[in-house]
Amino acid sequence: MSAQARSSATDRCPRCGGAFHCGVNDAAPCACTGIALDTPTLQRLRQLYSGCLCLECLHALAAGDAPEPFGLSVRCG
Repeated sequence: MSAQARSSATDRCPRCGGAFHCGVNDAAPCACTGIALDTPTLQRLRQLYSGCLCLECLHALAAGDAPEPFGLSVRCG
């Protein structure tokens, strides 16, 4: 993550607790729109979380990681 991205991190990922910047309200599309998740994973995420997840967690989920939150000792971002 770049220094600029870290300085604009205004959100916390509910899965890992890491700080990140959600781009949903940015002028350009958010980077998360390029990450493909299967339907069962998306459904489970909607059950577990009400907000956005960081890109690191989304990439991990796309690679097959479980959607459930990490313990407090494991963080990304």
